[in-house]
Amino acid sequence: MINELLLIGSLIFIFGAVLLGYRLFGKTGLYCLSAIATVLANIEVLILINAFGAEQTLGNVLFASTFLITDILSECEGKKAAGKAVWIGMFTSLFFLLLSQSWLMYVPNENDWASPSINTVFSNTPRMLIASFVVYAASQMFDVWLYHKWWSFTEKRCGDKRRFLWLRNNGSTLVSQLINTMLFTFLAFFGKYDTSTLISVFFSSYVIYIFTSLLDTPVVYLARKIHDKKM
Repeated sequence: MINELLLIGSLIFIFGAVLLGYRLFGKTGLYCLSAIATVLANIEVLILINAFGAEQTLGNVLFASTFLITDILSECEGKKAAGKAVWIGMFTSLFFLLLSQSWLMYVPNENDWASPSINTVFSNTPRMLIASFVVYAASQMFDVWLYHKWWSFTEKRCGDKRRFLWLRNNGSTLVSQLINTMLFTFLAFFGKYDTSTLISVFFSSYVIYIFTSLLDTPVVYLARKIHDKKM
């Protein structure tokens, strides 16, 4: 039960941090959190756990927060600001990939104790980071595009730009997360885990994304309220 409680606590903490970051620092805070989440999710995804009756990797909640961030930016700051967050995430991933791999090239001192552990972790990250880089770029760009397509559709239907936030939020994120989950599971884990584990990881990851997508909708509404007060 400890894993389930930790996952729920992580969800509350991360989504709360996104909202607090936006309230305190505006879109700059969201850009910073997007960069942090992109890096940490690529490390956290190396950990395989059992929770809610299924095998799953960590990093799902952190990665889901990047979709929350782009949705808040799309809703409150515009499509250009959301696109900028995606480019920041891509730059951060590439920077981290290159820098972390350079650490493995150093010859450690005879008194060094950290290198074996660092080598164990970061020697496994290139494939993860490359897969994440490709999947992040594809799914996030698609998410921003689809969010504004849904927005245009609902505005034309009802003549009100502010209505149906829940539809554009979930309609874009659920589809984008499906693409993200399929691509990442295949690119990152094919050949590393057996087929049954891959299927379990895919379904458990997407189920988590469904829940996080539904649960992040109130956060987007609160972020819009914060934006309205500032304006």
